[in-house]
Amino acid sequence: QVTLRAGAELDARRVNQYTLILRAACPGEDEVEERLFVQVTVGQVLRCHTPFASAEGDMVQVLADVAPRTPLYAVLPQPLGGLTVSDSSLGAHRLRNHNTPLTLTRRGLVLAPDDGFDPSKDIQTFRLEIEVTDRHGHNCSGAVRVQVLPSRRPRVTFPEPHWAVIVTEGTGPWEVVTQVHASGDNVRYTILAPITPALFTVDEVTGEIRSTRRLEVIRAHLLIRAYNTLHPNDHATTMVNITVQATDRWAPRCVPAIFVSQVPETMSPGSTLVTLRCTDSTNTDACLHYALEGPPASRSRFCMEGPQLKINTTLDYDSEAVAAVGFQFTATIVVTAGGQLPQSTRVPVLLTVTPVNEFRPACPNAATFTVPETAAFGSVVGRVAGTDRDYPPDSLEYSLEGGSGPAQPFSIDRHTGEIRVVGSLNSQQQKSYRLVVRLTDTHNDLDLAKRQSRLCDVSVRLQAVPGQVPVCIPEVQELRIMAGSPGSRQPVTRLVCHNSPDGTVLTYTIVGGEERPSHSSPCHGVALSRPSHPGNEDGRFRLEGNTLVYLPNDRAEPRTFVLLVEVWSGSGARRRSTLMALVVHVTPWSTPVPPSTTTQHTTLQKEPLVVMQTEVVWHPPAWFVAVLTISGALLLATLGCTARNLLCR
Repeated sequence: QVTLRAGAELDARRVNQYTLILRAACPGEDEVEERLFVQVTVGQVLRCHTPFASAEGDMVQVLADVAPRTPLYAVLPQPLGGLTVSDSSLGAHRLRNHNTPLTLTRRGLVLAPDDGFDPSKDIQTFRLEIEVTDRHGHNCSGAVRVQVLPSRRPRVTFPEPHWAVIVTEGTGPWEVVTQVHASGDNVRYTILAPITPALFTVDEVTGEIRSTRRLEVIRAHLLIRAYNTLHPNDHATTMVNITVQATDRWAPRCVPAIFVSQVPETMSPGSTLVTLRCTDSTNTDACLHYALEGPPASRSRFCMEGPQLKINTTLDYDSEAVAAVGFQFTATIVVTAGGQLPQSTRVPVLLTVTPVNEFRPACPNAATFTVPETAAFGSVVGRVAGTDRDYPPDSLEYSLEGGSGPAQPFSIDRHTGEIRVVGSLNSQQQKSYRLVVRLTDTHNDLDLAKRQSRLCDVSVRLQAVPGQVPVCIPEVQELRIMAGSPGSRQPVTRLVCHNSPDGTVLTYTIVGGEERPSHSSPCHGVALSRPSHPGNEDGRFRLEGNTLVYLPNDRAEPRTFVLLVEVWSGSGARRRSTLMALVVHVTPWSTPVPPSTTTQHTTLQKEPLVVMQTEVVWHPPAWFVAVLTISGALLLATLGCTARNLLCR
C-alpha cells in the first residue's frame, strides 16, 4: 500500500507526475523491480496551515484557572489557492488520540475540560492530533500542543483550620451564630458534615452561620467548605465547633471591685498589674470573658490576658502623650458571664504613672562667654543652657563650684543659669576665668535622694577696653562771683565732664594755679606750677565732687584766682586724665558791685591759656622696625608662593 507522506503538498502546476521504483522479493525467489507512475491532476485540494501541519504541531499556552469549556484553539484549513475554507465547505474534524481531557468540536474548536484544569499542579502539556476532512473528501492533518501554566490568582484558603464559637442557650431561629471567611476569588460556602444539618445553615455567599431553631445546651461540629465557583477544584475546608452554654442569672463577683495604683514609668511591657479573682453564679470562672474598655490612650498601653491586667507598651513619663493625659490613665475591666442574657460586672481602674530619674543633665555644647573688663556690677555675662531629658524638661538648678570671691568675681542665678559680674575685672591681671558650674536636676523622681548632677566647664574671657580721656565742656572758664559773708560756704560752678559711655566715675582735684590782683590780665604771662596748693594757698576753694565751692574770708580787696583742675578716671596704668582751667574773679562783699549778683560763665576771648601735659609714648628702636618689616615681607612672599602652587595644581 502506497500512501502520501504526512505534510506533503502536491502542486500539479509544478510537478504533475512522480515515478516510483518498487522492488519486491519472496523467500527463495529473485527480486522483481517495477515502476509505478503517479500522475497529479489540477483540482481543489485541502491544505492545513504550516504551524499546525508541522511535525511538532502548533503551540498554545493557557492559565490553569481558565473557565471550563473555554475555546483554546481553532483549526482553520486553507485551499490550495490560499483562501480560507468556509465552515459550510468543511466536512468534519476528527481527533486521532483520545488520551486528553480536552474536547474538539465539529467546527474545529479546542475547548477546556468540562471541570477545568487542576490548579494544584505545575505546568501541564496536552497534545491533540487532528484530521480535517472537507465535503469533497479532501483532508489534511496536524497537531496542537496545549500548555497549561500555573494560575496567578489566589487560592481559596481559610485563615484558621478550626473555629471555636460559644453561644448561650435560648438563641432564636435564624440568628447569626458566627461568620466564616475564606480568601480567594468567587468564593462560595457549603456544609460538608453533617450531610443533613439540623441546627445550623450557612449562607452560600456571605458565610454567615445561622441557627435553624431555638438552641439548647449542646455541642455541634460543622465542616465548612469554601470553593471557587468558577473552578470547583480550588477549595478549602475548616472545622467550626459551636458550644451552646447555659444562661447565668447573676452578674460575676470580682475581687478587687476597684483598682487604683501607681506605676513607675520604667515598668517593662508584659508586667502584670493586677489579677482579678472573679466567679459566676456557679462559683466558677471557666466561662467568664474579660475585656478592657476606656479611652484609646488607655487601651493602647494596657491589655487583658484572661483575668490579668498587663502593660502593653512602655509608659514613658517624659513623653508629651503621657503628659497630655495628666500622667493618669482610666479604664474599665468588663467581666461578662455567658448565657441567653449575658451578665457583666465592671471594675474601674485608675493608674498613675510616676517619674523615674533616668537621665543625667547635659552640658551645653559651647559655654564660652566674653565680657568687657569695664562691665558694671550685676552685668549679665551669659546664660548656661543645660538640658535634661526627664520630665519636666530642663528643670535644673545651677550652682557655682567654689562660690564667688576675688578669685572668681562671678555669680550664677540658681534657676535661670545667668552668670553675672559681682567683682572688679582687670584684663591685665587675668585675661580669662574657668568656672565650674554644677547642674542638678529637680522634680524628676519621687525620691529626692535620686537627684543627679553634672559638672560643666564655663570659660569667661575678659575683653580689654582702652581707656578714654575725660572731656570737659568748656576746657577754660572765666567766672565772676561776689564773696559772701566770712565763714559761709558759697558754690561757684558745677564742672561738666564725661568719660566713655559706660559711666565710669570721674575724680576732680585742684592741682595748680595762681592768685593775681584783680586789675591784672589772667591770660598773659601765666606760669602754672604745682606746689602743694598753688593758687589756692589759703584754701579758699575746694571741690565737692564736680562742684567748685568758695569759702569767703574778711579780705576787702578784689582778687582773681587762676585754678588748674585735673579730671581723671581709672587707676594705675589705666589712669586717664585731662586738665581744665578756671579763672575766678572774686569781689568782696563790702565793695560796690553792679546790681546783678548772678554768676557769669563766659568763654575767654583773649589770648588762650596754654596748658602743657606730658604723655608717655613708646618709640621702638630702629632695629625692631627693620626686623618687623623683613618678617612681614617674608610672610607675604610665602603666602604668594603657596597660593600659586595651589592654582597650578
